[in-house]
Amino acid sequence: MLFPGILAAVLLLLTSVHAQSSYSAAPSSSAGSGSVAGNAGGPDANGKYQISAEGIRANFIPYGASISNLFINDTHGIERDIVLGFNNATYYSIDRQHPHLGGVPGRYANRIKNSSFEIDGTTYNVLPNENNNNDTLHGGPNGWDWRNWTVVAHTTSSITFSLVDPDGSQGFPGEVISYVTYSLAPYQWNFKMVALATTKKTPIMLSSHTYWNLDGFQNPSTPTALNYSLYLPYSGQRIGTDGILIPNGTILPDQPGSVNDFWSAPKQIGANFSAPEALGNCGTGCTGYDTCFLVNREQDGPYDWREKGPVATLGSPFSGIQVDVYSDQQAFQVYTCSGQNGSLALKNTQGFFNDTSNHPRVVEKYGCVVMEVEDWIDAINQPEWQRSKRNIFGPGDDPYVLEASYNFSVNKTLAAMYHG
Repeated sequence: MLFPGILAAVLLLLTSVHAQSSYSAAPSSSAGSGSVAGNAGGPDANGKYQISAEGIRANFIPYGASISNLFINDTHGIERDIVLGFNNATYYSIDRQHPHLGGVPGRYANRIKNSSFEIDGTTYNVLPNENNNNDTLHGGPNGWDWRNWTVVAHTTSSITFSLVDPDGSQGFPGEVISYVTYSLAPYQWNFKMVALATTKKTPIMLSSHTYWNLDGFQNPSTPTALNYSLYLPYSGQRIGTDGILIPNGTILPDQPGSVNDFWSAPKQIGANFSAPEALGNCGTGCTGYDTCFLVNREQDGPYDWREKGPVATLGSPFSGIQVDVYSDQQAFQVYTCSGQNGSLALKNTQGFFNDTSNHPRVVEKYGCVVMEVEDWIDAINQPEWQRSKRNIFGPGDDPYVLEASYNFSVNKTLAAMYHG
């Protein structure tokens, strides 16, 4: 049960995310539109809820509290859908192979070593779901991005989802209640994620698992994202991992000019793929990135994450679309879609639609980039990192909160260089 005082605290937190909504609906673990506060209309024929603002519009679905479409105009004024997803909301639950498209992984994002952790001397074992059941990824086989959330508020520019995760779910201790608000402002996508542990201490770490292709898969020269420019100005370090991407306790330097150096200057994602150290960089036998970069901003003193500067900038030379990512989190995961193999079809809002196209209507290897704002991964199994106040939450603690803002613009100089 969500007590009135806790509910009031959650609603107060959520109102600061620029959402123009009231939050009167009680949370539920089932899906549906129902009667929601500030109702701007129910889902469309494909089960999607639309919100919009100047220069941007987006669709969301209750399954995983997922973003399914994000439309931005490129340097030529052509509207492109720049995130991966499915055409219809019902397909997300049918295709159990979907790679967490646009959802909220939880209650603990990324990987948990040996599917276990310890809190106050008690060892907890959660359900494994990766690497022959040797670890837990994104909360387990029925993590939060595999579940239907409830729409509790929907306006023309914002939408709020809620989820109640019961005690013992996937092996995690205690009940957790979460609210996620997405809102749009001119050329900007904002979100705020709030989670409260109501009965026991438990790990909580969330993120947005959005797959990006800033060309809408309409670049005639390449189906990949390897020519995108990436800049991580605060990320001179990364978390070391083993061959199955489990943190091994080390913090590694991203030496200037090395494969993992995106902080000393912007560079193309695929610029160093031919370097010997690129092989194995995203796990055994893998070339690319599935890397947790640290975000080091504290050396300059207190800062406002909204003003300090973006933790990441991603830009496409074809479309000219650029996204600057602002976040209050202290890590940033980059995944270059090395696991895509052409089995995932494009949406009908993406790709080419004529028989002369040389590119099939599928997501090919390296055809996208995932950018996850989050805390240090698997910190619950690395106590020496001293991240417990950002990873473990209990009754009476402040809630877990994650905020981020994705600011969109058109980089005409980058596009002009590409198009000549």
